[in-house]
Amino acid sequence: QVQLVESGGGLVQAGGSLRLSCAASGRTFSSLSMGWFRQAPGKEREFVVAISRSGGITRYADSAKGRFTISRDNAKNTVYLQMNSLKPEDTAVYYCAATSRYYSGTYYDYDYDYWGQGTQVTVSS
Repeated sequence: QVQLVESGGGLVQAGGSLRLSCAASGRTFSSLSMGWFRQAPGKEREFVVAISRSGGITRYADSAKGRFTISRDNAKNTVYLQMNSLKPEDTAVYYCAATSRYYSGTYYDYDYDYWGQGTQVTVSS
């Protein structure tokens, strides 16, 4: 069983930055591809970004390209999401997810077997 714990959320003004972290335990971290999803009030959960087991392959939603960067440190069992130039529409609960079934992270939440509890990101205008 894999446990995922997110941190780093908070309140930030539009144009600001936040860095989310997701610490994993319970399984060899390098055997997991990782993703970040988000869910805004009244909306469905949506894909944000994903990273492969080694970190060499990343996938971004169009909304994240050029502003967000995913990275991972396999020695620290942690994946990061650096978010810059934040917009009010980025306001959501951000979830970290993991899967051992795919080498590269995927776009689809049903491909992920493990989920964190989520961290709130609020961007004020």
